[in-house]
Amino acid sequence: MQQASVPKPIHRSPLRRILGKEYFILKRRISWLVSGTSFGKIDTSRTLPHTIFSHKSMLLRPLKDVDMVLQHNKVTNLCLAIQHLNGIVLNPGDTFSIWKNVGRTSASKGYLPGLTLENGKISQGIGGGLCQLGNLLYWMVLHSPLTVTERWRHGYDVFPDVNRTIPFACGATLSFNYVDLQFTNTTTETYQIHLWLDETHLHGSIRSDNTPTHSYEIFETDHQFVQQWWGGYTRQNRICKKIKDLKTNESREELVSENNAIMMYSPLLDSKK
Repeated sequence: MQQASVPKPIHRSPLRRILGKEYFILKRRISWLVSGTSFGKIDTSRTLPHTIFSHKSMLLRPLKDVDMVLQHNKVTNLCLAIQHLNGIVLNPGDTFSIWKNVGRTSASKGYLPGLTLENGKISQGIGGGLCQLGNLLYWMVLHSPLTVTERWRHGYDVFPDVNRTIPFACGATLSFNYVDLQFTNTTTETYQIHLWLDETHLHGSIRSDNTPTHSYEIFETDHQFVQQWWGGYTRQNRICKKIKDLKTNESREELVSENNAIMMYSPLLDSKK
C-alpha cells in the first residue's frame, strides 16, 4: 500500500458549515422521495430463527478530557434510536438506512447532548454518540451477505487505541441525514436486525430465515503511520474480508476499504502511558 498524500484540513466558518449541512439534508430528503428505494420495515411479531452474526460494544468508555455525563447521555440517545431500528426485516431488494428510520434527533424527542466530533475536535450536540450504533451495525454487516451501499469513514483518528478488539477503520460515522449507513439485501434470503441494551453494552445481531452458507473473517493489512507534507500524521490501512463456503470449504478474499485518517494525537505516544 503506497503512502497516501492527505490534504491539509480546511476549516470553514460556522455559517458555511450550517448552510452546507442544511443543503445536504434537503438534498437527501428529496432523494428519499424520488429514488423508489424499498426500505425495510419493523416486524416485532416474529424473530427469524438463524443468527448470522452478533456483536456487542461497551457503553461507558472513559475518554481523556471527555465529561462522563456525555457518555451517560449517549446511552439515552441509543435507547431512543434503536426503538426505530430493532426488528427491521429486510426482504430481498430492501435497503436499511439508519436515518430514514431514526429521523432527526432533537431535544423535543428526548435526545440529550452527547459526544460529537467537528473537524477532529471533541464537541457535543443533541443526539450525539450515535456513531457507536453505526460502528456496531457496520461491523456486523461485514460478517454477513448483506451489501454495504453507503458508509462514511471517520476522517480523524481522535483517540489512541485502548483495548481495541477490532481493526482500525472498521466503523461508520453518522450525521443526519446525508452521512448515513445503508446496506441492501441483494440475496434471495430474508434478514432481520436486532438491537438492544443491557447495563453495560450495546448488543446487535443479524438473523436470517435460513442457516448460514458462508463464514466471514475481517482482517487488516498495510497498517502504517505517515507524516504528511503539512506536518501532521495520518493513519492508514486496508480492510479485507475472507469469505468461506461452509459446504465446499473454498474461500476467497476481497478488499473492503482503503482508509486514512488524520491523527489528533502523536503516533509516538508511549503505550504504557
